[in-house]
Amino acid sequence: MARPQRLRRVCEEPAYDSFSPGGICVGEPVVLTVDEYEAIRLVDYEKKTHGQCAALMDVSRTTVTEIYESARGKIAECLVNGRKLWISGGHYRLCGGLSGCCGKKGCRAKHQEPRKDVQEMVLAEKGADKMRIAVTYEDGKVFQHFGHTAQFKFYDIEGKKVVGQQIADTMGSGHGALAGFLTANGVDALICGGIGGGAQTALANAGIQLFGGVCGNADDAVSAWLDGTLSYNPDVHCSHHGHQGHSHACGEDKQGCPGS
Repeated sequence: MARPQRLRRVCEEPAYDSFSPGGICVGEPVVLTVDEYEAIRLVDYEKKTHGQCAALMDVSRTTVTEIYESARGKIAECLVNGRKLWISGGHYRLCGGLSGCCGKKGCRAKHQEPRKDVQEMVLAEKGADKMRIAVTYEDGKVFQHFGHTAQFKFYDIEGKKVVGQQIADTMGSGHGALAGFLTANGVDALICGGIGGGAQTALANAGIQLFGGVCGNADDAVSAWLDGTLSYNPDVHCSHHGHQGHSHACGEDKQGCPGS
């Protein structure tokens, strides 16, 4: 079995999650992962050496160089060929404001209650012959905002039957970290309500099937998926990616389900 990839430490998620060229975008969007963004921020903006960056991100210098070169290549692709840039996903954990580990000036996390490390939230392995489905979860129902979900409910499937269930807190990871969280936990498919384009691209790159625009009871949604009768929207989207309130976003009605 392959060794799990070490989660890269970042100060906080970027304030902006997408950039577009003026005029018409050409081709599919390019996804810059949050750990790639952090390498660019530390090396090019904070003027850190690769060695200093490695210490701050809690990875090897070789890994930093690989992340940095990948990031520079993606940014060049966007600048030269007029492609939209999304910042989303990746294998990372937030620093939590712990003393001595954060390189960002004025880190907001240093003034907040330290968070539980994302690595501590990794679930038990699902097993080689099982499939794992994740559902955005709140009070037994499918939560309607992927990027703001406080919990996932995980269902392990074997032979068209649910053989295991677990609920895990996201600890406020944010939309960028969630795709990496699902990947780290061996998720094969996601059932959710609204979800933004950057997160969708990150899930697709991770090989995670998306069934969005779903509402109602989470257990019933998984049962319907197993029966091949799940009603979902293949063109689901969510335009609410700001840090402000988001009531009734993604076309929800008053019951919290996507409207027609």
